[in-house]
Order: sequence, then structure tokens, then C-alpha cells
Amino acid sequence: MDKVPNNTSLDLAALEELLQQGAVRTLFQPIYDIAKQHVLGFEALSRGVTGSNIELPDRLFSLASAHGRLSELELLCREKAIARFVEQDLPGKLFINVSPNTLLDPSHPKGETLHLVEKYGLAANRVVIEVTEQDKVDDGFLLLKTIEHYRQLGFKIAIDDLGAGYSGLKQWSELRPDFVKVDRYFIDHCDQSIVKREFLKSIIELAKVTNTSVIAEGIERLEELSLLEKLGIEHAQGFLLARPAHQPPVILDAAQVMQLKLRPQGEYSEMTMSVGLLAQIESAIDQATRCKDAHKRFEQNKLLMSLAVIDAQQQPVGLLHRDQLTEVFAAPYGHALYAKKPVTELMDKQPLIVNENAKLDVVSKQITEQEFDIRRHIIVTRDDRYLGLAPLRDILKHITEEKIRHAQHANPLTMLPGNVAINEAIEQRLKAHHTFSLAYVDLNHFKQFNDLYGYASGDSVIKLLADVTVQVCSQSKCFVGHIGGDDFMVVFDGTDAEHLCHQIINQFELQSKAFFTSEHVEAGGYWATNREGQKQFVPLLTLSIGLVRPDLESCNNSHQVAALATDAKKEAKRYRNSYLFVCNRRKPAAPVVRIKSQAQECLV
Repeated sequence: MDKVPNNTSLDLAALEELLQQGAVRTLFQPIYDIAKQHVLGFEALSRGVTGSNIELPDRLFSLASAHGRLSELELLCREKAIARFVEQDLPGKLFINVSPNTLLDPSHPKGETLHLVEKYGLAANRVVIEVTEQDKVDDGFLLLKTIEHYRQLGFKIAIDDLGAGYSGLKQWSELRPDFVKVDRYFIDHCDQSIVKREFLKSIIELAKVTNTSVIAEGIERLEELSLLEKLGIEHAQGFLLARPAHQPPVILDAAQVMQLKLRPQGEYSEMTMSVGLLAQIESAIDQATRCKDAHKRFEQNKLLMSLAVIDAQQQPVGLLHRDQLTEVFAAPYGHALYAKKPVTELMDKQPLIVNENAKLDVVSKQITEQEFDIRRHIIVTRDDRYLGLAPLRDILKHITEEKIRHAQHANPLTMLPGNVAINEAIEQRLKAHHTFSLAYVDLNHFKQFNDLYGYASGDSVIKLLADVTVQVCSQSKCFVGHIGGDDFMVVFDGTDAEHLCHQIINQFELQSKAFFTSEHVEAGGYWATNREGQKQFVPLLTLSIGLVRPDLESCNNSHQVAALATDAKKEAKRYRNSYLFVCNRRKPAAPVVRIKSQAQECLV
């Protein structure tokens, strides 16, 4: 039992009054899907009377626990949360904290949560029961049985504070949660800790194998969010995104997405096709279906290789394969042993289940990491309900074709995307009406360097420029493409385009000196013969960058945007040193009209 200081008479009286009057306040903190940039759901957080000693949850719940009122308090908090959630018509799922000890309390009313969701008209599959890992549970088997009861009623299950408690991975493996919320300790300054980063990687890998969604909570710094996004964690919660509130925000607006430096919602990747387009609509079977009845389905359709198994809420729970069922029935006594048993006895209990909007490159990574049999299918869902089956062979075929298509247009020297991909990246942003900047990067004095130091050195310098650009742009959300020769284009989705362009110039000028002799570096250049046969002094390699932020209302295609950047680059090349030329003009020029020097010039 929790220990509470002795001077608690006033607090105890306040607790009694709170329970009698139902004076619990409910706040909601959004949990965002940062990949799709929308709300996954809201965690309900309970508070006591404002200004009292029991306002904060730690004091409130420890006091209730110490005086045997925890079950009563949690039920009150649960009802308030459900009622407020429905009243505000909040989207997504409702995450409710439940103490394991409360679940196992013999006096705790059974079936009350189901009664509450029915009372307020909330679907059970929109409620997530969060079981904290911090409480020690003596009867693990009884807890497992209780959680399974909630799951059968349609509720989702989450383990809260993963990594902070007693049972750790053992509880994960036994409870088979839909979500795991990583304890804030492992999120705090994870970008500065190798141990925390490796822990998060392990959690992500385990989540993929067990088909569990990971939620990172307690995010307070941009650097933490950036690392989590790069690691592949899609669900995030914390003060950086939104604080708990009575009326929480229900969207991530464009300004916040830009401020948080999140990847554009369009997911400008090589494989932009959604897996839902490959889904084959095939009716599923209920989990209570007998094996002999499933066998009849396969016999009636010789082309049918797999059947999705669903529960009463139309949510997939497994996948039954023809060859496995046929093999069992062909074995001695196999038919007699399994004919009347439910298909859950033989089905694959851990199939790959993906949302219809999942991109092919994301699905491809899941397929290869889990080493699925190419003859199998994956289950495609819509709003967590079964939609259809997608053959792995078809998915991999489309991915291969897409990769080949892009490889055909990639630059062979740097392997960066070429003109086709650059145009696609610009077109996608124009179509999505997503604000961006485009930089045209060009080497100065490259021909003279090539003639003096040789083509091998010239290729190495181009590779250096590609590496520097990619490395600098890895700090932000950018698309780097190689037009050809010594020309590159960079699409910036954030507001830091100018800053990053300066970094590209500085890093390239510093590192490119390694390709010159010490004499040439000391002199700041070298003498060479120009095309007219005259000697001239040639400076060391520099960069010209033209940067433009196109007007989305006026630019209709990628060619107009590229023309703006090209004109800006030409202005930058008028100068001897490295220049970043930021063009003020954002609209396409009229035919035959050339850009004037009405721009902001930045000397580096």
C-alpha cells in the first residue's frame, strides 16, 4: 500500500468531497501520427479540484490508493473521460489509464467500462486501455486473463511507461498489446545518448515483429522528435506537440508542421503508390469458423491461397493458408483431429497487417525485415477493419519496377535522383499545395580545374559536392537531385533553406581545397590558358546558388519553377566568389522577358 504523510485529514476530506460530487476535471493530450500528420487519439488525464492539495494526479491517486478508494476514483475518472470525449466529438481513439491493481481488485465492478461506452455511444474499438508497467503485479496470470477479457469486448490494449517498471518485455510478450508507450526517460535527450537510441531501435524492431504500434511520450525538444521520426516511430506525444487541455487541438496545422520540421505529408519517396491499390477484395472468415468449413472454401475456389480471419468487430486476427490446412488434413488422423476445431488453431497469428494508405516503400521494408514467404499475402485494413488481401508477389513486383524506373534516370556518378525524379518532387509539392524552396547549385571554374587536374579529379569533386549537399540537407527535410555534370537541385520543405545553402557553400569550399596543391591553395588559385589562348588567373572552386520560393498560385508545373531557379543561378554566376542569390520574384516570367536584378543578394 502506498505511504502517504500523516497530515492528510484535510486532503482526505477533500478526496471524499471530490468523490461524492464527481468533481474530477478531465484534460486531453493529443497523440499524433507524425507520419500522416493527423491525430491518432487523446490520452485522458485527470485532475483534482483546482488549487487544492489533491489537484495533481500523483497526490490524488496515491491518497486514494492508501485509503482504499482507488477503484472508486478510477471509475469516476473513466466515466468523466468518456463523457467529455464524446461531448467534444474528438476524433481518433481515447486512451484511458487503468491501474493493474485496480483491474485485479475483487471489489472493482466488472463490465463497467463496456457499460460506460454503451451509455455514451462510443465504440469499444475506439477506447485504448493503458496498463502502466510501473505497478508491481503479483498475479500475472489473472492480469493476463483480465486484459484478454477487455480485448474480446473490442477494446484496444496499451502498455504505458515501457521500460520503467517491473516486468518489461515479459509483460509485452504476454499481454500482446496494440500499443506500447515508451517511458519518457528513454525519450529525454535521446538524441544525445547512444544507449537510449539503441534501446529505441530494439523496441522498434520488436514492435514490427509483434505488429505493435510504438508511441513515444514526453517529447519536449525538436531534436528528440527529429531522431524519433528518423528511427521510424510514427506516433508521438509531448509538450512539444501539445500540452494537456480541456479542449485540445485536433489537427497539426501547416505552421506547426513547418515549425516541427516534419516530413511533408505527401511522403515524397520513390514508392508513392499506396498498398491499398493492390488489395484484392476477398471475403474473410469469422474466427469461430471450423477448419472443415474453411477447407470447403478453398476447395470451391482453386485459385484461393489465403483467407483472412476476423473477429466480431471485422478486425483481422490472423491469416489461414491453403497449403498449411491441406497439409494438416492430409496427415494421418489430421482430418479427424482438426475438422471441427476453429481456424484459430491453424491460422498464422502474426500476419503482416497494413493500412490501405501505407506507401509501398514502407511496406517493402516491413516485408524484407520480417522475411515473409513470397507466396503469402498481407492483410489490408481501412479504419482498422478488414478490407482485402494483397499478394506479396504483386507488391514486390511493383516495388522492383518502380526502383528500376528511378534507377534508369538516376545519375550514374552520384546515384542521386535525376531530372525525372526532380520534376516529380516539384510536381508533387505543387499538387499538394505545399510551400517549398528550390535551389539550383552550380560549380564555378570547373572546366579549368578539369583540364588541369584531370577528369578523375573532376569526378571526385562532383561526388564531393553531392556528399556535402546530402550531408548538410540531412539536418532538414530536403530532396537532393543531380541534373547532370556539375549541376544540382535541392528542394527544401522547411524555412531554413538559406541557412542550409550557406552551409553547403562553406563546407564545399573547405573540403574542396584537398584537391588542389598547397601552392594553389596558398595563392588562392592558379594560372591557366583560356579558350582564346590567353593566360588568366583562375580562382579555386566556388559555388553559385540560385534560390527561389515559388508562388504556388502562379506556378503550374515544374518547368516554370525550374526556370525561376535557373534565372536566379545565372544572376549568382555573375560574381567571382561564391554567391547565394535569393530571388524575390516568385511568379513565372512572361515569354522572352529576362529576370532583372530585383532580388536579395547574399555574399558568402
